[in-house]
Amino acid sequence: MNIEGVHVWLVLWKAYDALHAHAMESIESLDMCVSDFGILELLLHKGPAPINVLGQKLSLASGSITAAIDRLEARKLVVRTPSPTDRRAKVVELTREGRKLIEKAFGTHSQHMESVLAGLTKAERVELTALLKKLGKFAVASLRTA
Repeated sequence: MNIEGVHVWLVLWKAYDALHAHAMESIESLDMCVSDFGILELLLHKGPAPINVLGQKLSLASGSITAAIDRLEARKLVVRTPSPTDRRAKVVELTREGRKLIEKAFGTHSQHMESVLAGLTKAERVELTALLKKLGKFAVASLRTA
């Protein structure tokens, strides 16, 4: 069977849209916007980080990441501290309240996404993840050479 690249792209797009809708529904049910959830999740799993690094990892513009950090700081979920290596930079870290909130929220979100992916076996998830990583790396490499 010969499947054209455009067909693969369309199937991937539709699957992404469906999964994205579930993820947004899950995050919004936690009374958070996606950028706030993303910041808190990154800090939970990666630890304290400079504001600009958080913005890059979440693909947020400078003003957007600053506004999000301001919101989270006003809710006492994060604090900004001076960077030990760069006087111009601020490092963001979770507060105790922030950690408690995102641990619970991430657990709920994880369960929601687990139920969405219940249609795939563990082996299928491993295979799909490997194939998507391979595809993504190839696509990135081909952008640089085009």
